[in-house]
Amino acid sequence: MLQRIFTLPSNAKKNTLVKRPPRKGVIIGAGQVGLACSYSLLIQNTLDELVLVDINQEKLEGEVMDLLHGSPFIEPTVIKAGSLADGIGDNADVVIITAGSKRLPGENRLNLMQRNTELFKKLIPEVVRHCPDAILLIVTNPVDIMTYISLKLSNLPSTSVIGSGTILDTARFRYLLAEKLQIDPRSLHAYIIGEHGDSEVPVWSKVNISGMHLCEGGLEECTTAEQEFLHQIFKQVKNAGHEIIKRKGATSYAIGLGVNDIVKAILRDQNRVLTVSSLVEDFYGIKDVCLSLPTIINRYGIGRKVNFTLIETELQQLKHSSEVLHYAISQLKL
Repeated sequence: MLQRIFTLPSNAKKNTLVKRPPRKGVIIGAGQVGLACSYSLLIQNTLDELVLVDINQEKLEGEVMDLLHGSPFIEPTVIKAGSLADGIGDNADVVIITAGSKRLPGENRLNLMQRNTELFKKLIPEVVRHCPDAILLIVTNPVDIMTYISLKLSNLPSTSVIGSGTILDTARFRYLLAEKLQIDPRSLHAYIIGEHGDSEVPVWSKVNISGMHLCEGGLEECTTAEQEFLHQIFKQVKNAGHEIIKRKGATSYAIGLGVNDIVKAILRDQNRVLTVSSLVEDFYGIKDVCLSLPTIINRYGIGRKVNFTLIETELQQLKHSSEVLHYAISQLKL
């Protein structure tokens, strides 16, 4: 049938044609976050091949079937389901890990971290064995700690292990500020750094619109009314995840879009500045911890970190954030 429909060019033989390697990504974990990442990657034509892996094989096959049936509506992408042991993830450029446990009712944060650590002890060596050249993108929470654990378990260069970090917190910060200021959020620069969690830090001294600073000296230089106004915005940012989970059970769409931005920056060598989590070697004395700072992302994964200047208040808050993460890691059984 194929010979009747198609004709091979006369000056080429099928086995001598040069085929460029596809942009290939693997997502481990087909829950709400993993599927939101899949959907974002597909509709924005970020990959040539997408592989989904999940422990629940039947559900996984159903999700992949559903995605495949939408193929006529998007740019061509090969979509597969399977396991790393099948060789299905070989030659992957990026492995996105969303697999992990959710916090159980009444469970404390340390127990959740330990359960996810036990999962990663089995998962990360398998990922490295089957996808040795891939960049690891960790989305599983608590993301900064899981990124640090992944780095230690994988023995990969620190440039090859990235956490989604505060990319979502930063997006929420920009959205809420832009909404109040009545501008497009893409026209506003603002950053949340540190832990993706309760100790995250809003960098008020760097918020600017077209180079015009909102409060260059930090909140201290604002009036009492302005400080309260801005504090309420940050409170919304910090509590956004809890509010969404309370209403719909999980956050998914926004982090899916954020993960897509990270993957595009890697595969397209964009040298884009994003607030991802990665190993900090020495930033104002902070070291040996993974947390978020403005970082250049390109085909190598982590490129350079921006030499971000902070006012004293912000610096102390960032150091506190690093101490929170250091303490949490010290409590784990690695």
